[in-house]
Amino acid sequence: MSETDRPRIEISTSRHFTAWLAEHSISLAVTTYQTGTLILFGLVPDGRLSMDVRSLQRTQGMVGDAQTLWVSSLYQLWRFENALGAGRTHKGHDRVFVPRVGLTVGDIDIHDIGLDKSGQPIFVSTAFSCLARPSQTHNFSVVWKPPFISRLAADDRCHLNGLAMREGEPAFVTAVGVSDVADGWRDRRMGGGVLMDVASGETVCEGLSMPHSPRLHGPEPDDKELWLLNSGTGDVGTVDLDTGEFQPRSWLPGYARGLALFENVAVIGLSAPRHGNSTFEGLALHDRIVENDQTPWCGIVVVDLATGAILHWLRFESIVRELYDVAVLREVTRPMALGFKTDDIQRLIAIEGTP
Repeated sequence: MSETDRPRIEISTSRHFTAWLAEHSISLAVTTYQTGTLILFGLVPDGRLSMDVRSLQRTQGMVGDAQTLWVSSLYQLWRFENALGAGRTHKGHDRVFVPRVGLTVGDIDIHDIGLDKSGQPIFVSTAFSCLARPSQTHNFSVVWKPPFISRLAADDRCHLNGLAMREGEPAFVTAVGVSDVADGWRDRRMGGGVLMDVASGETVCEGLSMPHSPRLHGPEPDDKELWLLNSGTGDVGTVDLDTGEFQPRSWLPGYARGLALFENVAVIGLSAPRHGNSTFEGLALHDRIVENDQTPWCGIVVVDLATGAILHWLRFESIVRELYDVAVLREVTRPMALGFKTDDIQRLIAIEGTP
């Protein structure tokens, strides 16, 4: 399916969503797992929301900033680079992300991605239950695996998915269950989830339900809080790293995946659980949605870290039903990404060493 043939994506937003983007000079990037798209949200000059959509099969993990985006797809890891110099625009966009490097890693089910001190990616291979790096000669090289995983095999034993980085090093990971058998995590969805310390291999927090997206946030390395999404219950909260206790801060009306912490807010992706998919059946999230007489929805919510209140939101009204990751692009007004078959990718030329 070409970009022009793709069904129209319809959205709605809270009243002050665009004003919030403008106030903080930010744009948002989102990956959609089910429909396979990278979506960039920004603002046009009159303050209305802009949306740029590019197809990437089974997009999941993403990390980046105003200059570089790393995005995973079905069997590749892509690096997008901004082709515009400072102060330049292209068709009204102040960032144009061009796919410069595509690494063929195979169908290893990349979830969260982090960047090391040199800006190179470290990612979670959920299929192989490990942290990995790209390799110049092989599909990937192993950085770390949980101590309970006895061998590397493409059978998704514990559904390792989330990665929190600290000063360019992997710090914490989340897994849906402690299992060393193929697909064993599925029997542990309701309360077998864990947060693990990468350096020690020890479990820091247990009793979670399908945890995702651990992130460290705070002013100084020693003062950072560990936030994560307890997706199976619908909670976003913090983990006390001394006691191992998970402390819910806010409840969300959807299956939460993708967490970006920016200043005093959390930007969170929500998905609508798929009907008939056993992964989502029996979760406490479903019961809480029914109790609150709500309908689960797909979109982005902006949550106040201090109060847990939902300040702003964007909701997908049509074909997009699942998100995986979100990123905040600082000092970016209106970004776009180039498709692989567009005229722009042939003609927009950036030369190193020139403005």
